Amino acid sequence: MLAKSIALKALNAALATGGDYAEIYVERNRSSAIGLDNGRVEGASGLLTFGAGIRILKGFSSVYGFTSDLSAKNLVAFASKLASGFEGERVITVETIRKQGVKVINPIKKPLLEVPAEDKIAYLKECHEITKGVDPRIVRVINNFGCYHKDIELFIAEGKEARYYENFEERGRLTMVAFAADKTENRFETAFSGPGRFGGEKAIRLLSAKECPSGRYPVVIGNGWGGVLFHEACGHPLEASATAKGLSCFSDSIGKPIASPIVSAYDDGTIVNEWGSNNIDSEGVPTQKVQLIKDGICTAFLVDRANGRRLNMEPSGCCRRQNYKNAPTSRMSNTYIAAGKDNPEDIIADTKLGIYVVDFGGGSVEPTTGEFNFSASEAYIIRDGKVCEPVKGCTLIGTGQEVLFNIDRVGNDLALGQGMCGASSGSIPVDVGQPTIRLKEITVGGRGGKLE
Repeated sequence: MLAKSIALKALNAALATGGDYAEIYVERNRSSAIGLDNGRVEGASGLLTFGAGIRILKGFSSVYGFTSDLSAKNLVAFASKLASGFEGERVITVETIRKQGVKVINPIKKPLLEVPAEDKIAYLKECHEITKGVDPRIVRVINNFGCYHKDIELFIAEGKEARYYENFEERGRLTMVAFAADKTENRFETAFSGPGRFGGEKAIRLLSAKECPSGRYPVVIGNGWGGVLFHEACGHPLEASATAKGLSCFSDSIGKPIASPIVSAYDDGTIVNEWGSNNIDSEGVPTQKVQLIKDGICTAFLVDRANGRRLNMEPSGCCRRQNYKNAPTSRMSNTYIAAGKDNPEDIIADTKLGIYVVDFGGGSVEPTTGEFNFSASEAYIIRDGKVCEPVKGCTLIGTGQEVLFNIDRVGNDLALGQGMCGASSGSIPVDVGQPTIRLKEITVGGRGGKLE
């Protein structure tokens, strides 16, 4: 995509004012999407984007810019313009570029872009029929399948010999929304689902749901997508983009207890063909399995190159970006609480009175304090160790520190759920995950009065 001779000139232009690190990230992204509304094709699209981002580091400072004009004249001039953000004399002259090997942990058997559109439509129609057939009160189903393939080149200079990487990313995702209506009671509910799950039954259950009680109660959180609470309330505060600048409640936590002793947690970008996995990160570092918490002790942060300088830590293969328009930084990949020893059924059976949260909707988190509130999209009352009636309007309120220390049961049923995570370097694919866990007590918000 980009000739090495042009990359060499652009890197040297970027380093002209004393930068000690320069990178050129080149990306060609081909994508397609097909959408059905109640079984009928409502739209199909394809898109090709192409461009490059240039980043320069000098000590703890950085500058970043992007362009879609990769001609030699423009790229060198653009790199020089970015370099003017620093004042100083050249300390590095790049003389050669050497290609680096990339271990492929996400093999592609058949590119999704090569699958015929009619095959994708047939699959979407099959999913529609399954969801529609759950109950006659399902009045509408919208489903979509989108995929993309990125070809990536990365040029990195820290000395006389620059490193060159070739990488790729390919992902596909099925999403579904089911709409249910009970005309006799004038009630209308919706449910969303990502890959591998269907939302029809959830929408039907919500039709009969009562308002959730409020107070402080034990809460059992289901496996898989329930891990989004850990991702948001605890995962983001463990990213170096927050900890390196003292903007996280966990900034000084390495080697200290931050969770119950029965809790261990990982971020693993090496799980083969998983939604959040990558061969290498946006700095050319191989992705890794990073243990964030071991037996309740904070053992690591997610560290990118720039923030690693502040922390005096090596990068851990977690530097990510949405595309060439975004400067990369430390981000999660597949982040989860590790499996424990309890059977999920026993966790519920041992809970006399509480709330069972199966799935979450939206929420908000303040990384500096760890304060959060999360709304449950599917929740039930637990009475005498049994899952009873569904409730709606359930919100969990607390802090990341409180959640971690209040985990008193961890199941053996670890599962992952797929989603998109938005932060300073854009929206990226991630997995969240956990086994079934129980919080011995947390504040539950709702309009249903006291739990009885």
